[in-house]
Amino acid sequence: MPGPADMVLTPTGLRFRGRRWPRTIGKGGVRAAKREGDGATPAGTHRIAGMLHRADRLRRPAGWSRPIGPRDLWCDEPGHPRYNRLARAPLAASAERLRRADRLYDVVILTDWNWPDAVPGRGSAIFLHRQRRPGHPTEGCIAFRPCDLRRIARLIRPGTRLVVPAFLEGR
Repeated sequence: MPGPADMVLTPTGLRFRGRRWPRTIGKGGVRAAKREGDGATPAGTHRIAGMLHRADRLRRPAGWSRPIGPRDLWCDEPGHPRYNRLARAPLAASAERLRRADRLYDVVILTDWNWPDAVPGRGSAIFLHRQRRPGHPTEGCIAFRPCDLRRIARLIRPGTRLVVPAFLEGR
């Protein structure tokens, strides 16, 4: 059962700290059986495992956030030993560059989805990050307006729970 300090995904936003924060989710909706590349946001209870930020673009959003370096990647190749982990370029595997030209990953809040012991093919990296634009779906992550994401980043702590109810499946 979600508690008062939990972030809870609802059909109309993320309920957290007495507010409803507008958000977008994966283009595949919510799924209990998440798979790599399905574009779905995984149902379940996840914990906040870390935070990254672009120190060259903004101040540290929380004291425990780590700057994103120019060679930082997130490995999304299921058969690679670094799958669903932070990695550094060069990497002989498929990976997403975290230091992007756009502002999508200026703040990246990491969840423990399929981490630290990643199961190949179950899906990598469910982040909380900035929206491309309101209503534009993600590849499975949860995205927010920039000002809301920065506020959420200041309010959470490592271990804060993110509850994605299974009843949202298919939405």
